[in-house]
Amino acid sequence: MVNVLFCGNDGVFDGMLTCALSLVKRTDSPEPFTLYVFTMDVSHLKESYRPISDRKIAFLQQVLQEYNPQNRVVKIDVTHLYREHFSGCPNEGAYCSPYTLIRLFADLVEGLPDKLLYLDADILFQRDVHLLYDTDVSHYEYAAARDHYGKYLVSPNYVNAGVLLFNLEYMKQTGLLHKARGWIKTKKIPFADQSAIIRSTTKKRMLPQRFNDQKFLHPHTVVRHFSKRLFWLPYPHTANIKQWQVSEVHRIFRYHQFDDILFEYLYLKTKFEREELQ
Repeated sequence: MVNVLFCGNDGVFDGMLTCALSLVKRTDSPEPFTLYVFTMDVSHLKESYRPISDRKIAFLQQVLQEYNPQNRVVKIDVTHLYREHFSGCPNEGAYCSPYTLIRLFADLVEGLPDKLLYLDADILFQRDVHLLYDTDVSHYEYAAARDHYGKYLVSPNYVNAGVLLFNLEYMKQTGLLHKARGWIKTKKIPFADQSAIIRSTTKKRMLPQRFNDQKFLHPHTVVRHFSKRLFWLPYPHTANIKQWQVSEVHRIFRYHQFDDILFEYLYLKTKFEREELQ
């Protein structure tokens, strides 16, 4: 079983769907996937901050079970944990959204497996997930790759927290997530959850950049992370192009390696919207 954790609301469903499609379409093993989805209702902060719907969870599971009937999607509402731990905290207005914080509850949710691959929603797999998932983290809290910009601007081993292979059992022993929540509750920090995780780490395993390529796509890239990046032409600027913006992926990045994934996504998105209208 490959165990994956997503966090978010309805607004990142397109990312979860495209990422999930890349997992099943790029993985040769018949081993099934379980996708855990942390979500919550914090619409008092912003109207769109509502939990991902049961209808979308059911649709995602239906899609994945066409590849393997044993694939499943498990929705976990962590609203009560957010209200208990982070409501009114200094990082509630985080650089992305409050949903970036809720992976820090992984040690408080019962029934999660010890080995768990956390993924941001703006990710596609170009190669088999087992190249990453089979990494030995038995003596580490987690495995992660360097942040493309942070490794130059902050420190050589500054990691990007968009792809984290958790050893949840060891993390509970060291109290990593408990310490990270303490940072979030008490101090405004630059990159909120990412900074809190890094500051709370006891022992991590560094991964090659190909497991979280945030700027380039090479033949050896396993994970392409569509995070915000710097472009120099026609003038220096940043752009936040996501994989579900298919026209932009073609026009700006000139990627066609993911066309089978993205064209299926477009078909499924249209199908879902038609079913919703009915």
